Amino acid sequence: MALTSPSVGKGIALSLISLSLLGVMPVISNLRPSDVGALSFAFALSVWQVIFALPVFGFELKSGTMGIFGVDLSQRERTRMIAVALFTGGLFGLSTYLYVLGVEKAGAINAAIAIQAYPLFAILWESLFLNRRKSAVELTLTAVLIGTLYFLGTGGSFRMSGLSPWFLVSLGVPLLWSVAHVIIKEELGRTPITPAQVTFFRVAISTVFLFAVLAVAVPSGVAVGLSTIFQPMSALMGLVYFLELIVWFYAVRHIDVSLASSITTPWPALTMVLAAFFLGDAIETYQIVALLVVVACIYGLTLAGLRKAKYAENQAGITRKT
Repeated sequence: MALTSPSVGKGIALSLISLSLLGVMPVISNLRPSDVGALSFAFALSVWQVIFALPVFGFELKSGTMGIFGVDLSQRERTRMIAVALFTGGLFGLSTYLYVLGVEKAGAINAAIAIQAYPLFAILWESLFLNRRKSAVELTLTAVLIGTLYFLGTGGSFRMSGLSPWFLVSLGVPLLWSVAHVIIKEELGRTPITPAQVTFFRVAISTVFLFAVLAVAVPSGVAVGLSTIFQPMSALMGLVYFLELIVWFYAVRHIDVSLASSITTPWPALTMVLAAFFLGDAIETYQIVALLVVVACIYGLTLAGLRKAKYAENQAGITRKT
C-alpha cells in the first residue's frame, strides 16, 4: 500500500512541471555533436541519470525514508519486484535509444507530436489489463487520434508511400513508455517503494541494458559511448530527463497515468518554438494542424474519462445507500 494519500492537485501540478521538461528534451537531444550516434548518446545520458539519481536515492535512505527497504517481503513478492524492475528497466533503456534516434531522424517536432500517442497506448493497456472499458465517444476520439497521427506520419499527404519509417520509430517510444508506466503505477500502489527508488533502479538497469546493447551491436562504439559521457549535452540531457522521470513518477502516484499524460499533452508546442529558435527547424502547417487535433482528442478523452469516473463514483454511492 502507498505511504501517502493521493492528491489530485499535487498530481496536476507535477504533471505541468513534467510538461516543461518534456518540451525541452527533444531540442537538447538534437543539439548534441553530429558525430555522436544515437546509441552512444542514449548510453551517456543514462549514465548521467544514474549520477543525478544516486544522491537523491542516498539522501532519502539517510533521512529515514526506507521505502521498499523498510518492509519484509515474501520470496514471491521479492521475485515479482525484481522481475518488474528488470523488465521495465529494459523497456526504458530501449525507449531511450528510440527516443534519441527518432528525434534525430524524424525531426524534433514530428517526434514530439508522435510521442503524444502515449495516452492512446496508456488507455489501451488500462482497458486490456485493468478492465477499464471505453465508451463510444472515447472510441471515436481514439479513431480520430490514430488518423491524425497517420496524417502527420505521411507528411500531411495521407499517402502510404509518404509514411516515414522514422516516425514509426518515434511511435515506439510512447508504446514502450505506456507499458512500463502502467506496470510501475501498479507497483507504486501495491508497495511502499518511493518514486526516488523507482527512478534510481529504472535508470541503473537502463544504463546496464544500453551498455550491453552497445557492446554487442557496436563493440568499437563502447569507447565512443564512454567519451560521450564527458560531453555537456549528454550531462544536460541526463539531468533534464532525470528530473522529468522523478517528477512524473510522483505525479502518477497521485493521479492515473492517462490523466497525467493528458495534462502534459501541449508540450510539443514548446518544442516547436524551441526547435525553430535553437535548431532552425521549419514549422509546417500540417504539423500545427496535427498538433491541434491531437491535443483536442486527448483532452476529449480526458474529459470523457473523468465523466465516466464521476458516474461510477455516484453509482457506487447509490449502491452503498441502498
